Amino acid sequence: QVQLVESGGGLVQPGGSLRLSCAASGSIYSIHPMGWYRQAPGKERELVASISSLSRINYSDSVKGRFTVSRDNAKNTVYLQMNSLKPEDTAVYYCNIDLPRGTLWGQGTQVTVSS
Repeated sequence: QVQLVESGGGLVQPGGSLRLSCAASGSIYSIHPMGWYRQAPGKERELVASISSLSRINYSDSVKGRFTVSRDNAKNTVYLQMNSLKPEDTAVYYCNIDLPRGTLWGQGTQVTVSS
C-alpha cells in the first residue's frame, strides 16, 4: 500500500518563502508522475505544478516564476519551493501520485500567507 506524507506548510508573511515536501512510501517500484494542487476556502482544487516521470514540468500561470517543483526519485519525494508568496496563495496544498491503479492523494498541508 502506498502512502503520501506532506510537510512544510505554515504561516508566512507576504513575500516570504516555504518549501513543501511530499514523500511516497510503500509498494512503489518505478517512477510515477506527481503533482501539487491547492484548494482555498470556497474554491475548487486547482493544479499548482506537476512533474512527470521524465521530470517534465508544468506550472499554473498564477505561480510561474515564483514556485519551483522538483523530485528526488531515490527518495520518492517531490518538493515545491514557493517564493514571493502572496495572500492569494493561502490554501491547503495537496500532493498526488499517478499510479497504475489510480491517483493517490496526500492529506494536505495548510499554507497561510498573511501579515
